[in-house]
Amino acid sequence: MRPLLAVAAVLAVSACGAGKEQPPAPSPTPPPPAPVTTAENPCTREGVSLTAGPVEAALGHRASVVTMVNCGTKSLRVEGYPAVAVLDAARKPMEIAVEHGSSYMARDPGAQPQTLEPGQHLLSVLSWSNTVTAGESATGSFATVTPVPGGEARTLPVDTDLGTTGKLTVTAWAPKLLN
Repeated sequence: MRPLLAVAAVLAVSACGAGKEQPPAPSPTPPPPAPVTTAENPCTREGVSLTAGPVEAALGHRASVVTMVNCGTKSLRVEGYPAVAVLDAARKPMEIAVEHGSSYMARDPGAQPQTLEPGQHLLSVLSWSNTVTAGESATGSFATVTPVPGGEARTLPVDTDLGTTGKLTVTAWAPKLLN
């Protein structure tokens, strides 16, 4: 009989807090991207820094998000698409087609005027397909990105396994990615 009393006591104690709701734990809010100025990613003369995210893959398609942050002290007017060139491992330009628009991996918002305040960011997606048919497969190791016409270019590490398509698609600068 004693084991039954012990079980009843445990159940009674655990039931004491059953009717009380615990407040939900606050969900962490991610901080906004901080201006990044390092030896590897200095501010350009226009006052922006550029970084490339990891290459994401889906069904033979690939994409990398380029983030431009205003690391300067003044507002910057941005409109359109970054100028992009793909470089091989020796940092030599590759002969590929660069197109503006949507792809399997990203929807293009189209060129719209943007005002980039200090500390704010804009995004552009570089995407390609790794399709291999007849011919030699092309693989790039870097992308040179010029954020604004006539601006200073930055070379970013981006592994681009273009297969035999020879094509890269670029979306316009936007504050967020479109679904």
